[in-house]
Amino acid sequence: MSGNGSIAVVGGGAWGTALANAVAGRHSVTLWLRDPEAAARIEETRENARYLPGVPLHPGIRATADATALREAGTVLLVTPAQTARAVLVRLGPDLRPGAPVVLCAKGIERGTDAFMSAVAAEMLPAGTPVAVLSGPSFAADVARNLPTAVTLAAAEAALAADLARRLSGPTLRLYHTDDVRGVEIGGAGKNVLAIACGIVAGRGLGESARAALIARAFAELMRFARHFGGRPETLMGLSGLGDLVLTASSSQSRNFAFGERLGAGATPEAAAGGKLAEGAFTAAALVALARAQGIEMPVAEAVADIVSGAERVDAVVARLMARPLRGEAE
Repeated sequence: MSGNGSIAVVGGGAWGTALANAVAGRHSVTLWLRDPEAAARIEETRENARYLPGVPLHPGIRATADATALREAGTVLLVTPAQTARAVLVRLGPDLRPGAPVVLCAKGIERGTDAFMSAVAAEMLPAGTPVAVLSGPSFAADVARNLPTAVTLAAAEAALAADLARRLSGPTLRLYHTDDVRGVEIGGAGKNVLAIACGIVAGRGLGESARAALIARAFAELMRFARHFGGRPETLMGLSGLGDLVLTASSSQSRNFAFGERLGAGATPEAAAGGKLAEGAFTAAALVALARAQGIEMPVAEAVADIVSGAERVDAVVARLMARPLRGEAE
């Protein structure tokens, strides 16, 4: 199970800091950052001014860049971007307590390998290390300010999933649990790509009717993809699939939606990124590559990948989607 009550949060961005705040009232928490100066600043000021300005750090959190501080943690939350997860696990693996569950909190598919995050963790962590995935509709600012939020935690062992959900839940953060790891991580990764598409529709001024149609059709292709890779439909209909898509398909608080919105307004992919990470921009190509290899139709994801790569312009992609052959809605 999950060992002692201490928790290590690896990653000092907005989401890592928010999760640390959310669980600190019930556990001692170590917030690990790779930058010693940033860690010292947070420890001194009790605020992550760069990512969550104005949100006080809970007194039960210790911020540090010393990896040895992770050795006694009974549970580790890995809250670094999906594309850096492998490198972080290489660096910190030797300092993780043997047998301590590692909860993957980034949503994405690894670029270059097209590997899901659970597969990356299984490859990099010692054999037998319990791995779980956390995903669902959540903005860091809401969680950090203790606003009501519900997410999903998945682990292959149902008892572990239930135990971790119980330990990490609190008065304002509610965790549901499942053993459908693949369904949860596909929902989290896929919705980032589809949120970019919704942002493009908004930025291009294509109207609310178009956005509603896009959400429905995008969700249908996400369901097809998940079923093929072993995800369960009920998982995709829950918090980590439909719930997360609804949240990020309509709010500029979502970096993926905001990135798409700027693309729709005419910005280049580089300018639209604005120096901020939009995980869906990296995931799009991997999602499409996996789908094509398995013969799964994902026209919305393909459209996003083409726009993000600069292969096609927004208007040409919209025209292509509208010209697709008519078919039954269930197809």
